[in-house]
Amino acid sequence: MSRQKNPSYKAHGLPKGKEREQRTLIRFKTALMNTLVDVLRHRPGWVEVKDEGEWDFYWCDVSWLRENFDHTYMDEHVRISHFRNHYELTRKNYMVKNLKRFRKQLEREAGKVEAAKCDFFPKTFEMPCEYHLFVEEFRKNPGITWIMKPVARSQGKGIFLFRRLKDIMDWRKRTATALKKPTSVEAQPSRSSVNPSGSHDARSSDDQKEEVPVENYVAQRYVENPYLIGGRKFDLRVYVLVMSYIPLRAWLYRDGFARFSNTRFTLNSIDDHYVHLTNVAVQKTSPDYHPNKGCKWMLQRFRQYLASKHGPEAVETLFHDMDNIFIKSLQSVQKVIISDKHCFELYGYDILIDQDLKPWLLEVNSSPSLTASSQEDYELKTCLLEDTLHVVDMEARLTGREKRVGGFDLMWNDGPVSREEGSSDLSGMGNFVTNTHLGCINDRKEQLRQLFRSLQAQKKTSG
Repeated sequence: MSRQKNPSYKAHGLPKGKEREQRTLIRFKTALMNTLVDVLRHRPGWVEVKDEGEWDFYWCDVSWLRENFDHTYMDEHVRISHFRNHYELTRKNYMVKNLKRFRKQLEREAGKVEAAKCDFFPKTFEMPCEYHLFVEEFRKNPGITWIMKPVARSQGKGIFLFRRLKDIMDWRKRTATALKKPTSVEAQPSRSSVNPSGSHDARSSDDQKEEVPVENYVAQRYVENPYLIGGRKFDLRVYVLVMSYIPLRAWLYRDGFARFSNTRFTLNSIDDHYVHLTNVAVQKTSPDYHPNKGCKWMLQRFRQYLASKHGPEAVETLFHDMDNIFIKSLQSVQKVIISDKHCFELYGYDILIDQDLKPWLLEVNSSPSLTASSQEDYELKTCLLEDTLHVVDMEARLTGREKRVGGFDLMWNDGPVSREEGSSDLSGMGNFVTNTHLGCINDRKEQLRQLFRSLQAQKKTSG
């Protein structure tokens, strides 16, 4: 790569070795102090590097990415945990913009039926730039509920529901006042911009929560008929690992969880965040929140519950529709994301289910929380991260032909992947079943044991 020629570039991964040569020593670095650190420190042959030491693997935060990526030379085997402009999918306004563009492209190239497969996100307007379009839509459907979300913040911060235009007027006045007289970090001018070429400025990301000003929001039609369990609203957190965008190569994790609100659902109190927001950061501040009890179900339990209520066929359809969300959303940014072979990304998808068992994409997180809220949560995230490292394969043990590694199933490899052995191409025979097992049994330990035993045997045979 041309980065190597610039003397100001920092080099990582040297001394240079063969790209797929098996490695017994991996130097890692991370800025995150949570479950991830435990997993990295306990991985055999991995050694932690501090400060400016040379590293082979860096689970970085996005501020490092923004400031250093363009000035860092990386050897073939080196890996980092984000794509250069990951925010094209994980900033709420960029995600919607890319999905709308992709839907129009599909309609032109494949027709309305194919384009309709992108109808999985609520009607959304970027504020304030699409304010007049929003007002026009608002007046077509008086009385319905809308939700306002800051484009680049997390954990429920800054979100509110409304039904009257007056609420937006008040919000615009507050915003204008805040911008004229900044009193906090949140009110500082945004560093996000669009350069003359039309691409978004890399200095902004969904994780730099406090760098985006309060006026950058999306107004989104609120899903007023969420599926309820025990009278409470919930959403799903699902994990997708992308190893490459060109070609698109994506893995879906079998485990995940449903996050419940702590208060029974009602549209009579739209100001009560404990009713409408399922974020753990919000729910744990509720007066009657029980830390030991928590507000989560594992996805296996959720899938079994739905099957008992609606039958396996309806559940299979729902989960197939969710697969469609993962693939279409990734395809919508495939030509926009800078696909660097040194990068991978573990995304956290937030999905809402309505009473008709239709899944809705709420947002995609490029840095899903890896901090555990319970022992069960810790075990899930530990296994998730261990399997992520297995797929990233710094040790160069895999053949590249695997369709399952631990809890991860390969769902897209430059095309849909079949559960059956053989070609991953669609046969057109109508019996194709995608290689996804979300919410199914995750016998990862046994699978990994068999996988690595088989790889070891192949190595001995070839040797």
